[in-house]
Amino acid sequence: MPKYVIERELEGAGKLSSNDLQGISQKSCDVLEALGPKIQWVESYVTDNKIYCVYIAPDETMVRKHAEMGEFPVTAVSEVRVVIDPTTAE
Repeated sequence: MPKYVIERELEGAGKLSSNDLQGISQKSCDVLEALGPKIQWVESYVTDNKIYCVYIAPDETMVRKHAEMGEFPVTAVSEVRVVIDPTTAE
């Protein structure tokens, strides 16, 4: 199944409290439960003003549906074509 990186503009994201991040995470999990097992949240990276989320989903439409239902901002959705790491150099 395809993997996607979602870029979310969120001013002050890096200053969100643990409680804020827990609330966002719970809301995301609630939406995922409603959408069913075809979409999975892998992990997210919080930077100063953006959150980058990694999802596995059948298509971009499902990723955007999750964002819409959760009222999460979406700046860009990019499908991962290849994953590389240090072992790629071997």
